[in-house]
Amino acid sequence: MSFGPDATRGVRHVFVRGLTVQARLGVHAHEEAAPQRVVIGIDLAVRDTHAPAAEGPDELARVVDYGAVAATARRIAGAGHVRLAETLAERIALALLGDDRVLSARVSVEKPDVLTDVTSVGVVVERTRF
Repeated sequence: MSFGPDATRGVRHVFVRGLTVQARLGVHAHEEAAPQRVVIGIDLAVRDTHAPAAEGPDELARVVDYGAVAATARRIAGAGHVRLAETLAERIALALLGDDRVLSARVSVEKPDVLTDVTSVGVVVERTRF
């Protein structure tokens, strides 16, 4: 599924980029013992019942709230030690699919402070209800 907006298919794109949290993430003992900086990116394909021709009501209740999306990711990242970035990304994606309006979720998890000679390492996962 494409994550860009697509009015003909009734899909909008909701995203959260650069969500920086402290999380205990990794396979090494020092990563389990102390949190490290983790950067999360989220892209959602969301059902837009008013596309392609109408404007919906200007009410928060009708949309997927990116503040709630960020809060979900923060809660999951802070819930305890996770060995794999893949597991953390999958947990976030699956939680976001709990909203029936979310058709698919792409989640990136980056560890920017792991290797001194690179900007970041990480993973991107995608989960869908199809």
